[in-house]
Amino acid sequence: MPWYTRSEIREVFNQAQKIHDDIRHGQLLIHAHDHAHAHAGHTTVAVGTYLRPGGKSVFLHGEDHLRQVADTFDSPAQALLAFEKAHAAEMRPGPAPLTDTERATAKAHLVFDVTTAKSEPSRSRPETVPVYLADASDHDALLDTFLDEHGEFEKWRTWSDDTTQAIHEPQTLRIERVHETPANETAWTVAAYEPPVSDRIWVLTATGTTPAPVLRHLLIHLADGDGWDTAISAPMDEQMVTAATQPLSEAGWKHTVDGRWIHWTSPDGDAGMQFDAFAGQHPGRDQATWTIWAGPGPDRPTWVVTASPHTPSSLLTDLSGSLAHETGLRLPQTAGPERRTKLFTSPPAMLIVAAGSTASRCR
Repeated sequence: MPWYTRSEIREVFNQAQKIHDDIRHGQLLIHAHDHAHAHAGHTTVAVGTYLRPGGKSVFLHGEDHLRQVADTFDSPAQALLAFEKAHAAEMRPGPAPLTDTERATAKAHLVFDVTTAKSEPSRSRPETVPVYLADASDHDALLDTFLDEHGEFEKWRTWSDDTTQAIHEPQTLRIERVHETPANETAWTVAAYEPPVSDRIWVLTATGTTPAPVLRHLLIHLADGDGWDTAISAPMDEQMVTAATQPLSEAGWKHTVDGRWIHWTSPDGDAGMQFDAFAGQHPGRDQATWTIWAGPGPDRPTWVVTASPHTPSSLLTDLSGSLAHETGLRLPQTAGPERRTKLFTSPPAMLIVAAGSTASRCR
């Protein structure tokens, strides 16, 4: 398909995957009567019917990632009649044979299922954990749901299909999602501008392993439109820091000071929030002044959120309140804490600088 753009090719593949999933999960029945499929040149065609109420019958064309709905009918009889008229000479009895890809996939599933059955006799159920230990889940689906529910944000594709932007109607707030990033790299960048064509007022970043409930809470706050126009002339003062971290203090998080760094650490030691007092008093627009992390330790985080000096204190307070009080779901860990994957090896100060530099993508 050399005439298709990358986004159009992705859409074709997405439609083919949906057809595959519908067949696999029993939502789309492929008719197995006599003469139910045919070979049309180099590919296969068949007839199926959706089993949901009011489901249509469809004329399927193609195989694997190129399978698509070629026509739609109100009843199976209409679909089969049209199918017979179009492919009478090539029709074959019974269901279409598996393609090479489908046979290879079935074999791989069989090996995987046997291995899984030996190592895990029963499927574990998700457990309720503090929100900072919840699973990352599907970030792309999270963004799609957010855009569906908040029409004031418009979805934009950048020059690369690897990146999606959600831009607020006045164009003073932009949410950038970089797809398929390594776990320890920035996957989300939120930036505020005033006016729309100007330098950033503030910026917040999150890595690809950030728990879905944390990101969902952040997106909901952004949709409320609170505090985007934070005055860029106001440095961080003690009152603002206290307000931003009050939920953590009230929840019993440990408060320590180490030179320029002020830390709040969860009672279980699995999460923390860090403020760089030096950066707060000598702000650069993109410098990471706040760092939120979870994992074995601040030097070995599982996920990281960073925020620049002028990030609205109401947003930071909301995030710290979520960390202190909310819960999420996580599949039980198969290995102990000592076997957790080490994503970062640099000390806290170096980590903050690295996180700040990656934020420059959304300009």
